Amino acid sequence: MIRRDKYLNQLIKARNNGFPKVVTGVRRCGKSFLLEEIFRSYLLSDGVNDDNIVILELDDDKNSKYRDPLKLGSYVRDLCRGKDTCYVFLDEIQMVYPIINPNLTGGEHIPAGKKDEQIITFVDVILGLSRETNIDLYVTGSNSKMLSSDIVTAFRDKATNIQLFPLSFEEFNNYSPKSAVENIYEYMQYGGMPLAVLSDEDDRRSYLKSLFETTYFRDIIERNHLKKSEALDELCNIISASTGDLLNSEKIANTFASVRHEKIGKDTVEKYIAFFKDAFIIQEAKRFDLRGRKEIGALRKYYFCDTGLRNARLNFAFPDEGQMLENIVYNELIYNGYSVNIGAFDSIEKNKEGKSVRKSYEVDFYATRGLRAYYIQVTADISNAETRAREVRPYMTLNDQVQKVLVVNRPIGESRDENGFTIIGITEFLLNFIK
Repeated sequence: MIRRDKYLNQLIKARNNGFPKVVTGVRRCGKSFLLEEIFRSYLLSDGVNDDNIVILELDDDKNSKYRDPLKLGSYVRDLCRGKDTCYVFLDEIQMVYPIINPNLTGGEHIPAGKKDEQIITFVDVILGLSRETNIDLYVTGSNSKMLSSDIVTAFRDKATNIQLFPLSFEEFNNYSPKSAVENIYEYMQYGGMPLAVLSDEDDRRSYLKSLFETTYFRDIIERNHLKKSEALDELCNIISASTGDLLNSEKIANTFASVRHEKIGKDTVEKYIAFFKDAFIIQEAKRFDLRGRKEIGALRKYYFCDTGLRNARLNFAFPDEGQMLENIVYNELIYNGYSVNIGAFDSIEKNKEGKSVRKSYEVDFYATRGLRAYYIQVTADISNAETRAREVRPYMTLNDQVQKVLVVNRPIGESRDENGFTIIGITEFLLNFIK
């Protein structure tokens, strides 16, 4: 069994806290397994009776009648009535459809339309069940109705939200019998989607490529009532190929036009990017002025939640090691609780003619967590003097107390160079430095 100790500990901490636990994340990252196998095993080992663990998989046809929200609430209450604390797992909660309030329909349960206002939804059921004194409620969902970030808004401060990511490198490395150095190359290529990790190489490629067509795109199209997926597909490819590049809607629209020889509006680009973000497929990193200490400009960088998914969009052809490393470092910083921005600043310098000119610099990441703060540059190699000089040039120009780190794809430990900058290998950085 692949261990997911971080999330298990979050569930244990939130146990019996009076709020529903809503587990969100990109599809197929292991939400159901976390609850039904890992957390259930913990509860049993802690003395909870099996009869006090209720698992209801709402995508199972034999449970279809409980997709009515009021019938679901009544059924769960009946199962738990007269018992000590029941741990209730509702899987695929998005299968519960909204109905018009029966008080307005003579008691009939009528599915609600888009324009109906007096409705009862799965949100009402979750909040209602969580108020029962003997029910500790856990909920997952696996399509865009549930995985959208609006779920956080819907529950506001009335739920404990646990966002599940694909396997981190530490989780992947702990599971794999290979060395960390071998594992980082495999992880760069195929990422940490659990079912991909458990498959052989050919099956991994097929599985990761099919996730977009059979799962992600279908969900986005259904949720947002899109008529076709061609533009969505092409935009996803553009973002994949541009991982780690500064982008805005205009640049993406221009790239789309050059590839497809057809125009797409900037508003459409922004809308489609929002679809990918809402489904947790990509995350956005904003630029931060390292001297002015504020977010700046409309340019963004986009990183995939999983490098295997990103590479699948490019058919695993000619992978860029630097892009994959940068994507992994971003994901791992987020996973470990850091706030992450793209560092940027301007400097006035003398050119060869002695004239003052403005130069713009960029640092891959400015990461903060509590009292920790790092500038981080990520590179595949610094054995070339020119490459090394380019990577440390922003650090030489910055004159502050923030620790400056150079992450290299080499099996080396942490050290300092002649300037006091930290140089560290990628596996040491991921497994130890940022913990």
